[in-house]
Parts: sequence; C-alpha cells; structure tokens
Amino acid sequence: MNRPRVLVADDHRMVAEGFKKLLYPEFELVGIVEDGLALIEAAQKLMPDVIVADISMPRLNGLEAVAQLKKKYPRLKIVILTMHREAAYACRALEAGASGFVLKHAAPDELVTAIRSALAGKTYLTPALAGEVLQEIRRDPQAAKDPVSSLTARQREVLQLFAEGHSAKEIASLLSISARTAEFHKYKLMETLGLHNNTDLTHFAIKHGMVTA
Repeated sequence: MNRPRVLVADDHRMVAEGFKKLLYPEFELVGIVEDGLALIEAAQKLMPDVIVADISMPRLNGLEAVAQLKKKYPRLKIVILTMHREAAYACRALEAGASGFVLKHAAPDELVTAIRSALAGKTYLTPALAGEVLQEIRRDPQAAKDPVSSLTARQREVLQLFAEGHSAKEIASLLSISARTAEFHKYKLMETLGLHNNTDLTHFAIKHGMVTA
C-alpha cells in the first residue's frame, strides 16, 4: 500500500529535516522547501497528498500560500505548523482553506494526528487554541475583520516582499511584473491600510505575521 505523500515547507531547514523520522514509516516525505513561492512550485511539480507549512516564511508567507494553493487545488490538504499562538492566525488559516493548525511545541504529538485528520477529510485544531478560536468565530464579523483581508492577493505578496526589504526591481523579477506595477501595488495597499511610509508598512507586516521581526 502506498504511503500518503507529504511536502514540508519551513524556513528552518533543521526543523524540517527532523520531520523525516516523525513521518516515517506512515508517510512519505517527498520534499522540503524553505519559502512560500518555492512551496507553490513544489506542490505543482510533486502533487503531494498533504502539505505541512509554517506561517512565517520568506517571499510568500504560509497563509497566502495556502490560499493560492487551495484556489488552484481545492482537494489538496494543508496543515499549518507554527510558533504563532494567536487565535487570529488559526482563524485566518482555516478561512484560507487549511485542514489543520498545530503549534510547533506540540509536535510530534499532534502533527501526525492532524495529518491523519486532514487525509480523512476532517479539520484538526490544536486543543491549546480551540476555545480562543471559538470565541473569535462568535465575535461580530465586522469587529473582528482582519485588515489583511481587504487587500488583493497580489497586494499581499507585494506587501510581504517590500517588508522583507526587496526593491521594486527585485519584486518585479520575483513576481514577473514591472517595477512600476510593483510600486503601484505598494501605494494602493498603503492607501487602503492607512500607512504612510515604509516603516509603517514593515510594522504592519510584522504585526500580522507576514514577516518576522
């Protein structure tokens, strides 16, 4: 019987490598990538059954990668494995289409269970955040509205890359757009979010888990 194929995305290579013993012999680790854009490329090439992805990754964060992958491959199962303990991140992950949300300090106890649940068509949420996530869901939708959701997918990509220190020219190359278009997206998203300069932009990206400080 073939083992389910798992693709891991984490910018800490040693952490990702540690999954090999954890996943074997129940699952087959088909690849390890270290950023969100590489994750999308690898997913298209390897077609795994399940993806295990961190949130904070360079070039494209895990939440944005989940949203893009689920839009293209609705049946793909994705489990988020992260150090972010805030319920808001778990809500965003589930809204993006993730099948599981596990905290790194809880692995390996919970990760295998989360992968099994995802493959069975179920959703797994780490018990440590279950109560808080339920409270977030019960809140008034307008009061709990995530400002990141007001941005387009392209604006979120540009926001993260500018916050990481990339120039408009570098972003143009990474996203296959013109430098002028990259700058246009930057100014539009700053207008939408009420940001005034690059420092504000970076602080916003850090606050919302798009980049690490």
